[in-house]
Amino acid sequence: PRLLSQFFFADERVTRVVAEINGLDAELDPQQYLVLLNQLHLSQAHLLAVLERIMEECIPTQRHSRDYLVKFPEELLVDNLGNHMLFAAECLLAGTFLEMEESDGAQLRPQARNLLCSLELVRTVLREQSLSQPNCYPEPVRAVLIQFDRLFAEFELSYVSSLVAVKSPDEIYRQQEIIVLFCETVERALHLGYLTQEMIDGYEPLLMFTIPRLAIISGLLIYPEGPLSLERSPEEM
Repeated sequence: PRLLSQFFFADERVTRVVAEINGLDAELDPQQYLVLLNQLHLSQAHLLAVLERIMEECIPTQRHSRDYLVKFPEELLVDNLGNHMLFAAECLLAGTFLEMEESDGAQLRPQARNLLCSLELVRTVLREQSLSQPNCYPEPVRAVLIQFDRLFAEFELSYVSSLVAVKSPDEIYRQQEIIVLFCETVERALHLGYLTQEMIDGYEPLLMFTIPRLAIISGLLIYPEGPLSLERSPEEM
């Protein structure tokens, strides 16, 4: 099916679930309320997934940079991060400051408002486009997608930065130095016969101890000016 058609039905699903939630008294039927909230979470995740595919097809070279993701802790880089950002924006706009100080949440509210308004505009424009000309993306459609993509990226970076300490450029560079050291160590060990390709391909458990030890030796003796240089301060290592 065409992506715009998929978006139309995904959007219809979100609208229907929201209407059911608004018409339900959560105090009288808390169990059904939780069921509907879960359905909303799943339907929004599907909507965002289809929207992501549309942006990749429509504005692949105009996407806002996501280079900042390398600064995030690895445990945050999950498949549903985008859906979590949408939920966070909705909470902030409602005055609920989850996981953060109220002052930080208040500063993020304008960004959350802009993001959600942009999403509503995207939904409206794509619905209309799916009903009129589902085979193309005219310039007005592309413009609202570019704006939404930018606002989403800016909110994502600001929100996560307010929750956790993101890596600085120096920290990222030092991490990359260690990665290079490990790669060169493995290459050298293979060349000298300390390791075999079969051991690596077979995920030999012994390698979990061998490679780090070889990397330390290489970093101290073979690459004395590298990331393990004893001339560096502890903060730089």
